[in-house]
Amino acid sequence: MIGCLVIHGFTGGPYEVEPLADHLKRETNWDVRVPTLPGHGRELSLEDVTYEQWIEAAEQEFIELKKCYETIYVIGFSMGGMIAAYLAGKYNVAKLVMLAPARKFISLKYMSKHIGEALVDKIRGMAEKNKFYLRFKNKRSQVPIKANLELVRLVKLAKNYLRKIDIPVFIAQGRQDALVPAKTTYYLDKEIVSEKVEIVLFDESDHLLCLGDDKETLNKLVLEFLNK
Repeated sequence: MIGCLVIHGFTGGPYEVEPLADHLKRETNWDVRVPTLPGHGRELSLEDVTYEQWIEAAEQEFIELKKCYETIYVIGFSMGGMIAAYLAGKYNVAKLVMLAPARKFISLKYMSKHIGEALVDKIRGMAEKNKFYLRFKNKRSQVPIKANLELVRLVKLAKNYLRKIDIPVFIAQGRQDALVPAKTTYYLDKEIVSEKVEIVLFDESDHLLCLGDDKETLNKLVLEFLNK
C-alpha cells in the first residue's frame, strides 16, 4: 500500500486541497493524510506560531506514514508545496507534486488586475460578490505581520532543498495567480535537479487550483502522474 501526504497552504487549511485529497481516496486504496498545520484551519491563530512548527507538523506526519509504507507520495499547495519540497529533498520520497508552490511571491500583473476588479465591484456595490475581495477581507485581520515573515523564512529554508530533489516531480500553476507568479514554475524547473519534471499551466486558474474551475482536470492529471 502507498502513503500520500497532502499539505495545505499559508493561512489556509485542509479545505484548500480537499477536492484533490477526496479524489485520491475514491480512486485508490492509498492512505491519504491531510494534516492541519499549527495556527491554520477555518479559524486562524497565527500570532505565536513559527515556520519551524509548520515544518515539524508536516514532517512528523510524513515520519508516521513512513513507518507504515515503503512508498510515499508528497503533495503540497502554495506554502505546502515548499514544505513538500523540503521533505522530498531530505527524505526518501517516491514522487513530488507541487501546486502553485510559493517559491516566489506576488504577481504584480494579476494582483493589479484583481484589485482593479475588486475596486470596480465595490463602487458598484457588488464587493460582497467578488471572491478576491472577500478572500483578503476575511484574512487581513487574522494574519499578523510576524506570520508573513515566518513564511519568508520557511521559503528561504526550503529552497535549499530543491537542488537535492532527484525524483519525478509534477508542478501545476494557474496563469491568473495573483499571489504566486506563473513564471515561478521556470525558476523551479532550473533549481530542481531531477530530469523528470512535468509542468502544467492552467490558463484560467488563479491561486486556489484545487478549488477552481480546472480542479477536475487537475485531479485527473495528478493521479495519472502518481500512477505512472
